[in-house]
Amino acid sequence: MRGPRWLGAVLFLGVQLRALWPAAAVEVHTAKEVNAVNGTNLRLKCTFSSSSPISQDLTVTWNFQPEDLSSHEPVFCYMKEPYELPTGRFKERVTWDGNIERNDASIVIWNLQPTDNGTFTCQVKNPPDVYGTIGEVRLRVVQKVQFSEIHFLAVAIGSACVLMIIVVTVVIICRHRRKKAQEKVEAADTELREKENLKVREEREARPLED
Repeated sequence: MRGPRWLGAVLFLGVQLRALWPAAAVEVHTAKEVNAVNGTNLRLKCTFSSSSPISQDLTVTWNFQPEDLSSHEPVFCYMKEPYELPTGRFKERVTWDGNIERNDASIVIWNLQPTDNGTFTCQVKNPPDVYGTIGEVRLRVVQKVQFSEIHFLAVAIGSACVLMIIVVTVVIICRHRRKKAQEKVEAADTELREKENLKVREEREARPLED
């Protein structure tokens, strides 16, 4: 009876350790999706966390899978120091922009092209933590910048301000013209009254002479 009990205890302990294992693995964090303009440069951010101190044997591997889901292509590798690829579509187009001491494994891709559309993966191994999540970021290269909600809000506010300025300017001009027209009417009325008063005085002065 002791044998089965001992075996059951071992299996139970193994299950518990396996359940706790992911907490000790390397966790990699990337954006899920990014957009970039054709011909520009883009920093693909990749950060990681590990339960173990940074090891001298830490490695970072960046790979790429095109939209047609063909085989993965190597992009960049870090093993104690950055290594650029000697061949491939990303030759001389990828540079290291990370800092291992700050848990940063980011890279920069230069001169983006429509053929770069696809999924980039960032994998970090920090022995003894060699298992864990793999960061995936989908890149979409566009021809023009797409306006975000902030841009739309800025355009709407700017348009409202311009419209308000136009309305205020039109109101001021209308009031100014109305005032000028009113002044002309008043001036004409004043001139007419003065002429009538002058005519009355002339008539009064002329009466004694006729008598």
